[in-house]
Amino acid sequence: MIGSGNNAGVTSHSAPMSEINTTPLVDVMLVLLVIFIITAPLLTHAVKIDLPQTSSQPIPEKPEVISIAIDAAGKMYWNDAPLVDGELKVKLQEVAQKKPQPELNIRADKETRYQLLAELMADAQNAGVSKLGFVSESK
Repeated sequence: MIGSGNNAGVTSHSAPMSEINTTPLVDVMLVLLVIFIITAPLLTHAVKIDLPQTSSQPIPEKPEVISIAIDAAGKMYWNDAPLVDGELKVKLQEVAQKKPQPELNIRADKETRYQLLAELMADAQNAGVSKLGFVSESK
């Protein structure tokens, strides 16, 4: 019966294997467990230090705000009061000496020449004014 085609001695499995191989899953879970066991004590470890004590208080007063306006003709105004020639530099030096130093807000007309703004900023910097801002209107 050699050529009968029965293949009685060979078992053939044509059906797919229905068992799940859990070995890789168990390996990964064991590795994660070991990692968590090692790292968990490190997360609760804290260094004890003795921090210095301070008694400083924040400065409650807000600095004064000074408004400098420049119209389209180039005329300057200090808190809405017109400035005469040479008076700006003197006032800027007075502002620079005050503690805390006031904030200077510049309001310029959109037709103002840039040269006037550049000269004003240079004068403020030369006087020692460090707080300078620009005011504009939103649409």
